[in-house]
Amino acid sequence: MRVKNKIHLLVVLFLQLVFSPALFAQQQEDRFVVIEKKMEDLAKDVPGLKENVDFSVTGASIQEFLGGLASSHELNFSIDPNLQIRIYNKFSHEKVSNVIMFLVREYDLEVTFVGTIMSFKKYVPPMVKDVVPVREIKIKYSTYNDLLSLDLKNDTLDRVVKKMTQVTRKNVILSSGLSNNMISVYIEDMPFEDALNKMAYANQLKVVKTEDNFYVLKSLSEGEDLLTTNGKKRPSTFSKSNSNTGELMIEIEEDSLTKEKFITLNAVNTPILQVVKEVSEALGVSYFLFSEIKGNTTTTVKHVKFDGFLTYLLQGTDYTYKYDKTLYLLGDRKLEGLRAYKVLQLKFRSLDAVQEIIPAELKKGVEIKEFKELNSLLVSGSLPQINEVEAFVQAIDKVVPMVMIEVLLMDIRKNRTIKTGIAAGLSDSTVKTSGTFLPGVDMTLSSSSVNEFLSFLGTNNVFNIGKVTPNFYMSLSALESNGDAEVRSTPKLSTLNGHDASLTIGNTVYYSVKTQNVTNSLTPVNTITEQFNSVQANLNITIKPVVSGDDQVTLTIDVSFTDFIGQAPKSGPPPSSTSQFKSIIRVRNEEMIVLGGLERIEKSQTSSGTPILSRIPVIKWLFSSREKSKKKLVSVVFIKPTIIY
Repeated sequence: MRVKNKIHLLVVLFLQLVFSPALFAQQQEDRFVVIEKKMEDLAKDVPGLKENVDFSVTGASIQEFLGGLASSHELNFSIDPNLQIRIYNKFSHEKVSNVIMFLVREYDLEVTFVGTIMSFKKYVPPMVKDVVPVREIKIKYSTYNDLLSLDLKNDTLDRVVKKMTQVTRKNVILSSGLSNNMISVYIEDMPFEDALNKMAYANQLKVVKTEDNFYVLKSLSEGEDLLTTNGKKRPSTFSKSNSNTGELMIEIEEDSLTKEKFITLNAVNTPILQVVKEVSEALGVSYFLFSEIKGNTTTTVKHVKFDGFLTYLLQGTDYTYKYDKTLYLLGDRKLEGLRAYKVLQLKFRSLDAVQEIIPAELKKGVEIKEFKELNSLLVSGSLPQINEVEAFVQAIDKVVPMVMIEVLLMDIRKNRTIKTGIAAGLSDSTVKTSGTFLPGVDMTLSSSSVNEFLSFLGTNNVFNIGKVTPNFYMSLSALESNGDAEVRSTPKLSTLNGHDASLTIGNTVYYSVKTQNVTNSLTPVNTITEQFNSVQANLNITIKPVVSGDDQVTLTIDVSFTDFIGQAPKSGPPPSSTSQFKSIIRVRNEEMIVLGGLERIEKSQTSSGTPILSRIPVIKWLFSSREKSKKKLVSVVFIKPTIIY
């Protein structure tokens, strides 16, 4: 016992070390919030708490500081003499209430309120009780394939059932008296109902499914063994018959709870009618024959109800059955009284293409029509075949996941251009002086400006170059330009699993084309026709997602991006660039990846000048002009799919 007590003490100490700091911090914060709220309420009756304070203290005791604060602002303070705290602070234009809260937080004080009196003392934290962490209920469920995983170890049944209902969206309830039962089991990726039954069996429980699809966990009855007999009594009826044509053995079991009867049968080359007759008599079931039933059967079935027994017995024959309140009707499938119909409404998917999915063997002898207004199939034919079609439709009527796809297209453009040189010439008319000096030099000098400059050079007859003609002009260029541009496009597309999602975003530019026609006649006539043509620059994205069972998405991607570049000519389409790629990738849910990138660098250099002179150092700057440019374009594509059920 001493060893156990020591172990328990060590466990408690460990848990306190792990969980106490977080709990203490939360308690402290809650305490500060309460004090601040009470002080705000008190400030309504005590205006001094709202007044501003301006002073500096160095090494003063907290009793002196709070006493001076109370005297200056007409406050009622009670201070514990055991507080031995020295204050080194400076406060400027701060409210008294904020100063008090600062002292409470900084020096860990406790404040109690009695009317307008505030009492200050050292805060003593309460004793930390033994902290027992609540274990997380580990339950995973895949809606896509109805698989359940359980990792339970000494968990209470009520918490397990609550978590299971929240995760699976299927209602699981408990019988009275089972809430505090402790259960343990480990199951991985098993169909929901099978996993629930195995969990119940491992913990001496059983599962009963109600007609409204509730799963009820109950205790086993005394002497009941769920795995071996499933709560059934041993055969209450047993018959064995032999004939010249074959052998027939029948066992009837009755459920001790529901009183339902189950059939175990072994027939060897026995007439079908004889099998129906003896089983019906053993169960006390009434039946009526619409037509004579011929043929023999060799059948073995175990633990089935009467409806299931008839389905197995008549499957593959020309006969069927129909239950009419208290009477089973048997006969040829084509007879009027045995035909049935049923409306199969789809819950999770649309009606489109469902008929094409149903196997031809199931549709043989059954008429199926679409009822689009109700998203349903109207099925008519024999009841067993209808039940087969219904089972198949329910199997494929699963939640179809929707995929939201975020595409991030990023273009980063950088360019740099340097233009230098001197140009001179003659114009048709007089040119005026114009241009800019800053931030760069781009000037056009008129003849008068040039003559003034030449006159200045000819002062004191040092140089006498003469004058230029009135139509003369000179251009000076010394420019450097830099540009940075970042373009982001973030389209979002949503589509159902396995369907294409397309998006087109862009603009249209129009340019004119003129055509001149001459009409031959005595007086020729010129006709000019102007036609506007369009050019488009679009972002086209087509993505087809396919969701896997492990929450991974396979994406078929087709991206085409066209953009206008440069200046358009007067009578022609603007220049454009196109980027396109196709890819098939596989990515996890909500994971962003880089699909591809393109980096393009363009360099150009142009120059013009007077032959020979434009190549001589220094002098070449007077007889030539140069232009250098460098452009860099980086394009990157990111993609992120998100599965939505």
